[in-house]
Amino acid sequence: MGTDAKTTMKGVELTEAAAKRIAAIVAGEPGKTALRVSVEGGGCSGFSYKFDLVGDRNEDDNAIERDGATVLVDDISLVYMGGSVIDFVDDLIGQSFQIRNPNAVASCGCGTSFSV
Repeated sequence: MGTDAKTTMKGVELTEAAAKRIAAIVAGEPGKTALRVSVEGGGCSGFSYKFDLVGDRNEDDNAIERDGATVLVDDISLVYMGGSVIDFVDDLIGQSFQIRNPNAVASCGCGTSFSV
């Protein structure tokens, strides 16, 4: 997907499919301007991803902007997500945001929990 500074942030990449879906979701949510992706302790594999629609940026947020979409990731979560690709998949199983994280040595079946 290239190295365009707007579509990557410290090694985290946002695909075109994810950007289009985020832009569509945010457009339907008054007062919301971005999707926040964070890493929290917990989940069946040790860490889990959390997705939130937000209207404000925090001081420690890093932003990826692409095709009218903004994704925010805080500094601490970014440590665990370096090299990741945030994608949106629409297949026979269903629709979902997926994070392909090269730092994860194990993940759970639901795709939202991982260990490093």
